[in-house]
This record gives sequence, structure tokens and C-alpha cells, in this order.
Amino acid sequence: MVTFDSLRREDRSPAPGWRWFVRWLRRRLPTGLYTRSLLIIIIPMVLLQSVVAAVFMERHWQMVTERLSLGVTRDIAAIIEVIDTFPQDADYSDITRIARDQLNLQISIEPDGDLPPPREKPFFSILDGILSDEITDEIRRPFWIDTVGNSNLIEIRIKLDNRILRVITKRSQAYASNTHIFILWMVGASLVLIAISILFLRGQIRPILNLARAAENFGKGQKADNFYPRGADEVRRAGLAFILMRERIERQMEQRTAMLSGVSHDLRTILTRFKLQLALVGDNPDLAGLNEDVNDMQTMLEAYMAFAKGEVEEDVGELKLSEVFEKLEADFELHGKVLTYSIEGEDHISVRPNAFLRLVTNLASNARRYADALHIEAKHGAKWLTIVFDDNGPGIPEKYREDVFKPFFRLDSARNLDASGTGLGLAIVRDIARSHGGNITLGDSPLGGLRATVRLPA
Repeated sequence: MVTFDSLRREDRSPAPGWRWFVRWLRRRLPTGLYTRSLLIIIIPMVLLQSVVAAVFMERHWQMVTERLSLGVTRDIAAIIEVIDTFPQDADYSDITRIARDQLNLQISIEPDGDLPPPREKPFFSILDGILSDEITDEIRRPFWIDTVGNSNLIEIRIKLDNRILRVITKRSQAYASNTHIFILWMVGASLVLIAISILFLRGQIRPILNLARAAENFGKGQKADNFYPRGADEVRRAGLAFILMRERIERQMEQRTAMLSGVSHDLRTILTRFKLQLALVGDNPDLAGLNEDVNDMQTMLEAYMAFAKGEVEEDVGELKLSEVFEKLEADFELHGKVLTYSIEGEDHISVRPNAFLRLVTNLASNARRYADALHIEAKHGAKWLTIVFDDNGPGIPEKYREDVFKPFFRLDSARNLDASGTGLGLAIVRDIARSHGGNITLGDSPLGGLRATVRLPA
């Protein structure tokens, strides 16, 4: 039986060369359609914005800062040229006024002295590096700058011949300080577009998820009457194809059940006549074999009907594992044998009750027939219900472990029907397990006999 897990295991097969990275990345990425669709939308948008911010914005930011810093530097160079060329009043009031009113620079002329020691340059400051380069190229005098002390102002000190020029200007005059507005608009617009994409994507993904859920429930034998095709044209066609397929399967099952019911009625009528005629004859040793044949035919007919009809029409209900195992334990005690069990996780399970009881009973009856002790271990997890049957009987050879699930297959053809049954017990078990969306496998038991592992969706 090909299952989703088996396909995933095949997908993990090793590949040479660079493909191992693709395999590794595929295992790390989300597997859901909705999440992958979101990544298809979000990742290219994030990459595009990163490239724009790293290339365009960086160049734009640097170019504008260079132009502004060059303008401030040339204004300072002009002031220095005026101070050195033309005579000034004692307190430099005229040049200070001109710089304040015309150039928007606050300057002061201080007595000769030493410049402060250089400050540590910030790691990510474009302004500090560009402004320093411009002053070096345009003014060519010793200088000291502070672009960190006050976030809104820049202080520049330039050593003249016998004095120090101190200049204070706004950061916005030498630095492209409004670039973050563009980034905020870009990020904000992207978030709005992502939100709109998520809303539209949810509307497109929901019909696909509903179709997958309906197909999964139908595979488990559950009804999916509330499913209707929605979404895009392709999804609607897939949903309509699923509904038609489901109706054909249900119609075939109904026809099979009706036919088998008619056959069963006719055969049971004939068997009833046989039994009545044998009863009228009375106790006759010569007819003992015929009585046994009639009883065997009755048993075989009921087994064939149970196998062919199945329990697909049964609704899902609640069961307690502990109650089921307690009944099996009492049955083993009546036959002088031992059954132990353990339950890990939630005791209540959601299954088709009659079908599940038949599954567990058939496996326990086989163990009781051929073994003296049986241990049942049930683990009810978030996704799977796993029940392991370990007995100490003779087991089944490995080469026959798949054949025993075939209808009418018996390991020992020489055994009579009373000893080995009709060969449908394990076939019914696998049919019930798969109708629940699970499976059953056989292996070696640590008790020395056979291990049967039933795995059903929780």
C-alpha cells in the first residue's frame, strides 16, 4: 500500500553532489500549501526590498550626503577666506552675522590653542567619513569634528594661523536625514500588500484544504456531506471530480451490499431447510458429518458476508480502550490463558466502534488460538493511535506475513476449518484498519511469537 509517509521516505533518498543541500533545505521548509504560498509571496518581496535598500538607497544616501557636506565645507572655506583676506572688527560680529543670516552657520573665533583629541569614529557613520574627507580636500587645515555629541547638531573646529574657528551647524545641512521616511513608506506599503495578499490567498487556499480534508475523511470511512466545490475553476473541477468519484464508490458499495444481502437471504433459507430436515430425521450417527457440514457452511457464509460488507456505513463514535481490553482479558481467563495490557495517553478514542471491536477481537482471538500469553500495548498520541499485540505463539514465517492478509489464505492447508477458520480473519483486520486510514504490519515479538502492529490516525 502506497502511503504519504512512504512517499516522503522515498523523497529523502540520498543524492550525489549539490542535491544534498536541496534535500536538506526541503526538509527544513514548511510542508503546508498555505505556508509555502506565503513564502512565495513574501521572500521575493523581502529580497527585492533588501536589494533596493542595499544598492539604490545606499548610493542615494551617500551621494546626497556628499553634496550636502560639500556645500557646508565650501561655506566654511568661504568664511575662512573672508577672515584671512579682509580686516575684521575686534569681536568678528560682521562675519558672525553673515554666517548666521546667510549661511545658517553658528561660528565663533576663539584664541589660539590646541584642538581636542580626535573622538572615536562611529562604526556606521557615513557623515563622519564624508565630512572629514571634504574638509581635508577643500580646506586643508587641521580640524576636529563631532558628529555624535548632539544628534541634531554638528560641531567643527578648524585651526587657523593664530586662532581657532568654531562652527556649529544643523545635521540636516550636511546629512540626508530624511531617507528613513522613504524606508518607512517602503516597509509600510509592503506590509499592506502582504496583508492584502494573505487575505486573497486564504480565500484561494481554503477550498483546496477543504477538498483535502473531505478526501481524507472519505478515505477513513467518514461522511463528508458538507463539502461543496468552491474557489478557482481548477479547484472547482477537482472538487466536482471528487464528489462524482465518491458517489460512484458509494453506489457500487450499495449495489454490492444489496446483492450480498439477497444472496445471503437465499442461502440462509436453503440452510434453514437443511437444518429442519436434519432435525426431523432425529439423532442419526450417519448424519453427524452432514450436520457438521451444514454448520460449517453457516459459519463460512457469515464470515464471507462480514468480509464483503465491511463496516463502511457505520458512523464514528467514542470508545474506551480500557473497557475493550478488559473484555478481552476476561475472555482469555475463561480459556485459561493470560492477557496483559498497558495504555499510554488518552483512554478515549474516536473510531467506528463495531469495526474497531472486530479488528481487536480478531487479533486477540488469533493469539489466543495459537499462544498462551498476549501483551497489548496502546499508545494514543496527538496524531496516531498505535496498538501492538505481542504473543508467545509459533509466529508466522517472514515470507508468509504478507500472504496471510489475502482472503482465504491459510498457512496449513491440512488443518480442518474448525482449527483454522475461513482464512478471512486477518483480511478483515487489514480492511478495517485501512478503512480507518491506517494499516497493520506483522513482525517478530520479543515474547518469541508474533507481533501485530496496528496504526490508525488519532
